[in-house]
Amino acid sequence: MSCQDRYQVLVLVPAHNEEKKIAATVKSALTIPGVTRVVVVDDASTDRTAELAEVAGAEVIRLSRNLGKGGALNRGLKEFREDLLLLLDGDLGETAAEGVKLLTPLLEGRAEMTIARFPRASKKGGFGLVKGLARWGIQRLSGYLPQAPLSGQRGLTRKAMATAGGFAEGYGVEVALTVAVARAGLPILEVECAMTHDETGRDLAGFWHRGRQFYHVARTLCYLHRRYK
Repeated sequence: MSCQDRYQVLVLVPAHNEEKKIAATVKSALTIPGVTRVVVVDDASTDRTAELAEVAGAEVIRLSRNLGKGGALNRGLKEFREDLLLLLDGDLGETAAEGVKLLTPLLEGRAEMTIARFPRASKKGGFGLVKGLARWGIQRLSGYLPQAPLSGQRGLTRKAMATAGGFAEGYGVEVALTVAVARAGLPILEVECAMTHDETGRDLAGFWHRGRQFYHVARTLCYLHRRYK
């Protein structure tokens, strides 16, 4: 597929209690050339996420119970009929338009999956333990060493998505996806994008979030090790 070909892009957004930025995220994503639909999977939010996403122009899938990121993405994946899939988080706001940078390498045939690399965080977060574990595990299982192993902003061709077969549960989504695509020998490209989203700090909530991430990533890596050994 070349840049001159006509193409269609589905933007898939898993969202849980993202009422502050979901409307801006949807509107911004809809400005990306080639985007025909933005599908927001509302993961049993208790706020106005679904309502605001719909008003902003998204197709909304409302889940009656919380399935987590992986479960929400798998539900949304059933709607994928376009040429390319763009995964974006619900809290990107106006910077969601930067997703266009993830599509160009796919259209030019330089990659089957692209991963967004964010600018340096504006405040101190964790100590890099989750990221380090994810990088080590991905390289150990696939030979590919990512710089942004946990980035959820990704562009995928139908070939890459078919290779992955679906999404892992919890916060292991990105790790399992990268391992599957890399082990299949498909080219992956990380792209600098001027995206911003909500950051977790060095407070109790931040450490609790990263603790859950670490557990999910470790669990996913253990599962993948058993699967591929």
